[in-house]
Amino acid sequence: MTITVVLTEDNFLVREGVRRMISASTDIQVLAACADLDAALRTIDDLVPQVVLTDIRMPPSHSNEGLTIAQHCRSTHPSMGVLLLSQYIEPGYVKQLLTQGTEGRGYLLKERVGDLDELTGAIRAVAAGGSAIDPKVVESLVRGKTRAGDPNIARLTPRERQVLAGVAEGRTNAAISADLVISQHAVEKHINSIFSKLGLTDGGHIHPRVGAALMYLAEGRH
Repeated sequence: MTITVVLTEDNFLVREGVRRMISASTDIQVLAACADLDAALRTIDDLVPQVVLTDIRMPPSHSNEGLTIAQHCRSTHPSMGVLLLSQYIEPGYVKQLLTQGTEGRGYLLKERVGDLDELTGAIRAVAAGGSAIDPKVVESLVRGKTRAGDPNIARLTPRERQVLAGVAEGRTNAAISADLVISQHAVEKHINSIFSKLGLTDGGHIHPRVGAALMYLAEGRH
């Protein structure tokens, strides 16, 4: 099944480069590419793609147009995935993106765009209703909480911090298990301990727990 994408990026070279990269994938099709907010909103409503791949900053204000697109999609096309691209790690933007849920939402740094597998993997994840959060973004959120002297983060063991990062990135227990070379049972025990120490609730479903972890990490940092 082909995943349809609308791409929004005001930089011509980046826009065309990303379009050509994605075109090399047999299961992803770019329906259109836009350079500003108004064109993006019109195109999204006309073509109704499965995923919108968008820069955060673009004309007319070069501020948070990507977040406006994400909010529009959530209210008008609830099942549409949105993958934000950003040049910088901006925790406040992560929080705004996920306020209405983590399902079908992703946040990648532009430096990842050059990695076709990374980019297409994130597109597939959000198209399927999952999450794709750049590991560097999660690492920055954890460091920020640590520097702020968050007592709950301080209670986590080094292994629990690794598992928390995997959860926040939207990874499954099996993926975390493989990455850390520990059993899935051990991952489950670590997750239960993490959520207990952070005062969160783990319903056992990946989307709610990703949202809980990310919102906790992003809270209070704008």
